[in-house]
Amino acid sequence: MNKSILIIVALFTLFSCKDASKENTNSATKKAIETKFPSAIIPFMDKWKILLGDGTYVDSLTNYQKDNFFYVATEEETNWVVYKTPNSGITSRTSSNTRTELGEKAHWIPETGGKLTGTLKVQHVSTTGNANVASSYAVVVGQIHSDEGHENEPLKIFYKKFPGHTKGSVFWNYEINTEGDNSGRWDFSTAVWGYDFSVVGKDATTNPAEPKDGIELGETFSYEVNVHKGIMYLTFKSDGHDTKTFTKSLLKSDFATKSKIPQQVIDMYASKRAVSVEREIAYAGEVNYFKQGAYNQANGKSTKSEIYGGDITKQYANGSYAEVWFKEATVGKSTAPEKEL
Repeated sequence: MNKSILIIVALFTLFSCKDASKENTNSATKKAIETKFPSAIIPFMDKWKILLGDGTYVDSLTNYQKDNFFYVATEEETNWVVYKTPNSGITSRTSSNTRTELGEKAHWIPETGGKLTGTLKVQHVSTTGNANVASSYAVVVGQIHSDEGHENEPLKIFYKKFPGHTKGSVFWNYEINTEGDNSGRWDFSTAVWGYDFSVVGKDATTNPAEPKDGIELGETFSYEVNVHKGIMYLTFKSDGHDTKTFTKSLLKSDFATKSKIPQQVIDMYASKRAVSVEREIAYAGEVNYFKQGAYNQANGKSTKSEIYGGDITKQYANGSYAEVWFKEATVGKSTAPEKEL
């Protein structure tokens, strides 16, 4: 090969490499521009850490996403932050239930309080489980969690839908801050739309009647949790449904004597084990924090939900997961309610 041909080949190779490099750079830049991170949709992610359903823990959520667990979906030009988690995966030390759920970095006591809001829709809950187990087919979409003492939960906001039903239920649970040891702890449940936690099937395969005033999968609703001067103010809204409001003191127990234990609790728990009373001051002075996302209540142990040997891909393919979409959310200081207790 003569010298002229060698020069031409070298020049061609050089420019081809430059063009390829430019194309790769442009492609990478375009991909970065097109990627939508949850932190761009709901810009409070710097205030949170997250645990995903596969056990991944991340404490810096700005420009972070993970396919199949925590990412952005766009529907009819509206962006939603998706929280998705299987029935079986890797979870926290205190629970057998998986979660793709935010945990607030800031901590507070009820006396100083805080405020959490969310506008969301539940897209999927597990389609398997025992109908007579209260946690089956359910996901928790917002919480207050204690970080001291028994580490119980003064608030859990649930969505639950039985298989075959069109409408599901939204309800909230208060877990007592148990006096003494925690073996006799229990939740008291309050319905928002549909049923409360205590409504279950008569046996493992029989569902109760469908709730008439329930919320469908894919139907948007919102909640506001405002803990102000030790009182928890809850507001729930959804188009086509009555707005519901509730108040609950976190400083003084409603359940400090045996005579104050609700019948709902006796019916749900007393036949299985002893039930305790709550300490007089409830959660007063105890450090708490907010949580938000998808805390799946279905598992292979207590609810007998299908887990496909823990294979996450198979669980997603066969309905063994929870999926929750948020389009708006805030976290911050409490605000004085219109009518303060």
